[in-house]
Amino acid sequence: MQQIPVVLIVVVVFGLIIISNAIRILREYERGVVFRLGRLIGVKGPGLILLIPIIDKMVKVSLRTVVFDVPPQDIITEDNVSLKVNAVVYFRVIEPQNAIVQVENYLQATSQLSQTTLRSVLGQSELDDLLSQRDKINQKLQQIIDAHTEPWGVKVSNVEVKQIDLPQEMQRAMAKQAEAERERRSKVIAAEGEFQASQRLSEAAKILAEEPSALTLRYLQTLREIATENNSTTIFPVPIDFLKPFMSGEKGGNQ
Repeated sequence: MQQIPVVLIVVVVFGLIIISNAIRILREYERGVVFRLGRLIGVKGPGLILLIPIIDKMVKVSLRTVVFDVPPQDIITEDNVSLKVNAVVYFRVIEPQNAIVQVENYLQATSQLSQTTLRSVLGQSELDDLLSQRDKINQKLQQIIDAHTEPWGVKVSNVEVKQIDLPQEMQRAMAKQAEAERERRSKVIAAEGEFQASQRLSEAAKILAEEPSALTLRYLQTLREIATENNSTTIFPVPIDFLKPFMSGEKGGNQ
């Protein structure tokens, strides 16, 4: 039995290595930035990619959206309040060649840019604006970061401020302020109710003053309600003035 020459084995192994380096398969969400002798020749993929061994070099880039958590940043607001704020940034590569050629590491560059922009924008805002106008601040952050990452072929789709950590003394002060605001609203509502009630009572008094019979009927209705609610016998004196309208009406009818 003849032995396989060592040279043939070496040639086969070398050929397999060359073929493995020449054939690449990219997924649907991947693109390959191909350099030939150091020069950019284009973007390829997805699917089967053929490269010239040793001469061609490919850098794989993912087109999926990246969700990046911005670490908590120490921020001093415009009204001199110290707090910690963290955020989340959503971005994706839309131009793979720029993401590789224009910046050394687009992931790290976008991360650092997000941190500095977060400190800068929130440092120019007051605490009340951070708490009440978060959507507006998120939009401003997205626009600024996206404008800086556009030359890198990176599209920032959304930026969200996740959490704002306030100092303990500031939390107590805000709780007292909220309690005072609720008390103020309660007093305003009560005063408004008293005002409306006094208006209605004034109008009712005018009607009763103009129509004595209406006052008499109201008096009798009150007696009926008391008699219905209480089982005991209650005696009320009826002023003769209350009966005069009925008496005068009866006399007029007899005549």
